[in-house]
Amino acid sequence: MKVGVLTLFPELFAAFATTSFVGRAVDAGILTLHLEALRSFGIGKHHSVDDTPYGGGSGMVMRPDCIVSGMEGAEQSLGVERAERRILLTPQGVPFDQRAARRLAASSSLLLVCGRYEGFDERVRYFVDEEISLGDFVLTGGEVAAMCVVEAVVRLLPGVLGNAESIQEESFSPSCSGCLEYPQYTRPPAFRGHEVPPVLLSGDHGKVAEWRRTQSLDRTRERRPDLVRALSPEKARGES
Repeated sequence: MKVGVLTLFPELFAAFATTSFVGRAVDAGILTLHLEALRSFGIGKHHSVDDTPYGGGSGMVMRPDCIVSGMEGAEQSLGVERAERRILLTPQGVPFDQRAARRLAASSSLLLVCGRYEGFDERVRYFVDEEISLGDFVLTGGEVAAMCVVEAVVRLLPGVLGNAESIQEESFSPSCSGCLEYPQYTRPPAFRGHEVPPVLLSGDHGKVAEWRRTQSLDRTRERRPDLVRALSPEKARGES
């Protein structure tokens, strides 16, 4: 997969791009991660990429000519005529979730556009395919959001994780019916008055599976009832 990130601060990605499984994916040739410096497409002596808003108001707005030129420059550096998905990272976007991560993981190339200041000139939206938000809050820029999207997507690519089964049974996965993952335990069997549930030590795989299904559903009912409401009546009752 080829991923380009258009940002005013490519240095923020230095450690991210070389650490943990993202770095391993790059080293293995599974991921090409290119950071395009938006300032290179700025205007004038100071390479400005923003200007005052028409109609007045506080703050500065990112110019469409700089943004679109930067997108095209990033795609040229990636060696693609146009990224399969051009994505604007903005609090006005659709909330990002695991379903979106799986959808994007099937793409051959992505271009993530990080905003700053008061946001983008509205005309930038005509040149992207979708807009993504991490949630109902505002960050200073889109860089942290871009890292979240890259990490969520890259870990789903074949060959990235050492154990491919680790993405099969986790929160929001189909095997968990889109619910939260069941509680996990490891050694020691007792810790400061808290013990591992006996069923997990029983060696009875059928009982363990049933316990995990029940725990997953109970935890989701408690913490994310909205996810339970989206289930079929059978799955909401815990039936396989």
